[in-house]
Amino acid sequence: MRTLHTIAAALVTVLFCRPVLAETLDGPAMLKILQEIDDRQRNGGDYKALVYLEQKEKDKTDTVHEALVYRRDADNKLMILFTKPKTEQGSGYLRIDNNLWFYDPSVGRWERRTERERIAGTDSRRADFDESRLAEEYTPSFKGEDKLGRFDTWVLELKVKDGVDVAFPVLKLWVDKATHNVLKRQEFALSGKLMRTAYYPKWKKVYSESKQGEVWYPEEMRFFDEIEKANSTLVLIKSVDLRPLEANMFTKAWLESKSR
Repeated sequence: MRTLHTIAAALVTVLFCRPVLAETLDGPAMLKILQEIDDRQRNGGDYKALVYLEQKEKDKTDTVHEALVYRRDADNKLMILFTKPKTEQGSGYLRIDNNLWFYDPSVGRWERRTERERIAGTDSRRADFDESRLAEEYTPSFKGEDKLGRFDTWVLELKVKDGVDVAFPVLKLWVDKATHNVLKRQEFALSGKLMRTAYYPKWKKVYSESKQGEVWYPEEMRFFDEIEKANSTLVLIKSVDLRPLEANMFTKAWLESKSR
């Protein structure tokens, strides 16, 4: 009996003292998570949001903007129309196909901009206001697990696919295990240099009739410039409206009409 007890005790010790193996995500599992992130933020119909932007820069006065963001996800269309301050009222961005255009009403001229364009001079980019396309634009690899405050997260590294134009070719995501929301995002140049860090502390959802389901959006986004360390941008999405928009509003003529 003493031998049996000894063996049983040894088995218990082995079972309960083994180190817990960290969870590993394979390729299909990571792709599924990225597709879920994309789908949850995509409406399939129209989207309108009132957005507040506050920019802080070293040795400069803080600047504040308000804008209306319009999307038609079914056609991959995006427009950003600035309503405040008064000096920039009527200016905006329009994405047509794969081209991003900026309109300056003070000179009545359109200029083509790159994906790296700082929206209204802030630390935000076009992709921060557009629908999410992570699964379509990037290839993921698993980098482990991490504790982000009280949240348990998966850490994924994403590298841009060939032929895709994005602001940052390499991303690192901290994805909440419980909700699959992105909580933190780091963005790198091709050289590996860290360019920007973003935090998404608040997520909200609204029901969409066109999607027949919920659409999620980051109610608060905080962007930190990793090159100019004192620079940062706070973006608040103050309201979201998913009702149908005007049929032909995603045009240069429509945006121009708002500055007259």
